[in-house]
Amino acid sequence: MSNRPVTLTVAAAVLALQGLTALVLGGYVLYEIVIGQGEDIGSAFALAGFAFAVAAGFGWVALGTLRVLRWSRGPAVVAQIFALPLAVTLIQSQQYLWGVPLVVAAAVALVTLLAPPSTKALTDD
Repeated sequence: MSNRPVTLTVAAAVLALQGLTALVLGGYVLYEIVIGQGEDIGSAFALAGFAFAVAAGFGWVALGTLRVLRWSRGPAVVAQIFALPLAVTLIQSQQYLWGVPLVVAAAVALVTLLAPPSTKALTDD
């Protein structure tokens, strides 16, 4: 798309990566159920279902962002605002392997989504 700034391309890539991560984590939970490692099967299925729903949501918003659709910025920004406290909590509980990439991804997504070229592309008619 000729009117898509690089900031929106980066934001879409970050959103897609977050969605892919949720998909992989949901798949891992299902894998644990299959090999018998899950202790509470009902909760594990619920967690996997939630992870798949989150993955689908991120994929949908990433596609909207890549296509420079106005509606996509709102859910993308809200998702990052929710991700930041989660990342801080992970870092405070010494889960650096999860927390640091999440805070970096959320920050990159917010900066690129709110950058002036993104705002111009998403609000121009």
